[in-house]
Amino acid sequence: MPRVRKGSARHRAKKRVLRAVKGYHGAPGKRYRLAKEATVRASVNARIGRKRKKRDFRRLWITRLNAACKQRGIKYNRFIHACKTINIKLNRKMLSEIAISDPDGFDAITDAVKAVIK
Repeated sequence: MPRVRKGSARHRAKKRVLRAVKGYHGAPGKRYRLAKEATVRASVNARIGRKRKKRDFRRLWITRLNAACKQRGIKYNRFIHACKTINIKLNRKMLSEIAISDPDGFDAITDAVKAVIK
């Protein structure tokens, strides 16, 4: 049985890695070993970025809600607690969208919340 040296399979694998790093600056965009390391780092950072994106958007919605609540004379934490008490099942994303696009609707929600607080 002849010895197989994995020529075409190895060539395909290298080609796949180098295609993935196409456009990278410097040696990682050209050299195979550095390209392999760069793809690993890139995939790690991509995962971290996906998690961070969720975190950042939640912070944005909370900031928007806090500003909208302050304009209406109520604290954010009391607003959220009262929403849970009176079973308003809207998440922070939807509440912040309502506060921006439909201020009258948000005023109605705020009035319902103020009735519970006082």
